[in-house]
Amino acid sequence: MTNNRKNCTIEIRRCSTDSDFSSAIRITKDYVHWLGLDLSFQDIDREYQNFPAMYGPPDGLFLLALRDGVPAGGAGLRLLEARICEMKRLFVYDRFKNQGIGSSLCRALIREAQALGYEKMRLDTMSYMQAAIRLYESLGFREIAPYRFNPDPAAKYLELDLAHHA
Repeated sequence: MTNNRKNCTIEIRRCSTDSDFSSAIRITKDYVHWLGLDLSFQDIDREYQNFPAMYGPPDGLFLLALRDGVPAGGAGLRLLEARICEMKRLFVYDRFKNQGIGSSLCRALIREAQALGYEKMRLDTMSYMQAAIRLYESLGFREIAPYRFNPDPAAKYLELDLAHHA
């Protein structure tokens, strides 16, 4: 998928090569650093070691966003449980924000999840990440009860019904 916006080209593509997955891991590590949270409770080191398996076929994927060929961000989805996937690691570098990249990544992930046959998409975020929450809610995500452990009381859990999402 390619969008032209503000005289630049934004390409969103699925990771398929070792180089793509290396870029995705770098983006994810930058995201974790940006968050400033200890994600050891999510076994983040195991995620890095198994990235292509966790975010690859047949049940997952990771999308890279490139602006004029430069990595601008990324986002992944992976199997959570039968017919339910989880959006993970949505991140856009600060210098590329406010260009519609986060929205484009989310919309592309939703289409990919539907194509993979998922019926629901879940995610967790932090209640202070208001721009992200507004984006998710604009796409139809609704708050749900916690579906996984998070020691931070600011954690917020959302779900999208993919079966009824256009």
